[in-house]
Amino acid sequence: QVQLRESGGGLVQAGGSLRLSCTASGRTFSNYGMGWFRQAPGKAREFVAAINWSGATTIYTDSVKGRFTVSRDNAKNTVYLQMNSLKPEDTAVYYCAQRTRYDENYYSERTYGYWGQGTQVTVSS
Repeated sequence: QVQLRESGGGLVQAGGSLRLSCTASGRTFSNYGMGWFRQAPGKAREFVAAINWSGATTIYTDSVKGRFTVSRDNAKNTVYLQMNSLKPEDTAVYYCAQRTRYDENYYSERTYGYWGQGTQVTVSS
């Protein structure tokens, strides 16, 4: 059974930083791409960032480019999301997800079959 567990969320002032972690178990972590999504109150869940199995390829939504960095440590079965220069509009529940489909791209939720429970990030102005 695959389990994903996020940590690292919290309350931070605008301009501050947080690092989210997502630790996976249940299948060989290094074989799969990983994604980060977020959902703000009253809004649909949206793509934030993704990283391929080796870490060689990363992609970001435009609103976080230059501020967020996704990385992974396959020896620790963990993917990270370093978030700098945080803005109030980054406030959301952040989810990590593991890829299970290869007929969709990283931006699509349908690509991911396993999801964490989410971690709250709140950025105050």
